[in-house]
Amino acid sequence: MAFSIKDLDESQAPLLEHLIELRGRLVRALIAFCIAFAICFYFADPILGFLIQPLKNAFPDGEGQLIFTKLYEVFFVELKVAVFAGFCLSFPVIANQLWAFVAPGLYAREKKAFLPFLIATPVLFTMGAALAYYVVMPTAFTWFLGFEGEAGGLKIEALPSANEYLSLVMQFILAFGASFLLPVLLMLLHTAGILERAQLAKARRYVIVAVFALSAIITPPDPGSQLLLAVPLIILFEGSLLLMRIVEKKRVAEDDAEPEESATPTPAASAEQAPPEFGDRDLQ
Repeated sequence: MAFSIKDLDESQAPLLEHLIELRGRLVRALIAFCIAFAICFYFADPILGFLIQPLKNAFPDGEGQLIFTKLYEVFFVELKVAVFAGFCLSFPVIANQLWAFVAPGLYAREKKAFLPFLIATPVLFTMGAALAYYVVMPTAFTWFLGFEGEAGGLKIEALPSANEYLSLVMQFILAFGASFLLPVLLMLLHTAGILERAQLAKARRYVIVAVFALSAIITPPDPGSQLLLAVPLIILFEGSLLLMRIVEKKRVAEDDAEPEESATPTPAASAEQAPPEFGDRDLQ
């Protein structure tokens, strides 16, 4: 059976019913988040251990430690870990509830237009987070630890606190994950008719400057992290321009095909407009 998307739902529910439905969707999303939070809080230590690996690998073997200066600091660190991981784990359910609430008010063509963006959003965010974890953070931490040594006869040693380290890791993951959503934002604006590919192509030099400025702001102050964020963003920007070109060519081809289809008579219309045969004229 072929997959089909229905057009606007044939319902005119009053505002109260929509609000009741919205409340139900929010409750389901909240329940999903609470369940994910409870699971992640139970496994907070393994998750924190996973997040610590880039720093551990940056230290020489057998060295390095995380300290806490407040008695309750580690508890709140694990709480942050559970909230962060719980949201990531429950995001598919939250996005599904949001889509289920919005979709009935969209036409079929609008649903088809938005579905690719819904699929691309978690994929691109995961790609950005993976780049931050496996490439950027090990490089940045190794560079930071390179400042250890001696100065003025005193030893300079890195003793990062657990809370500050977790905040830095979350900054890396969120910054890279959100930045990788640039193609989704550009394609949405292009689909809505707000941006054109020609406008972005002309503003390419300004976009590159803005990308480097943004990378300098949202990443720690080391040149390696800034470059590791700026270069993928520029590649994603150029990829977005390529996708826009493909979409525009497809639109032009569809617009050219529509007049031809409307001008082609249907068999029924041809039969109605066909002149009577010779024998029929004789009978008339």
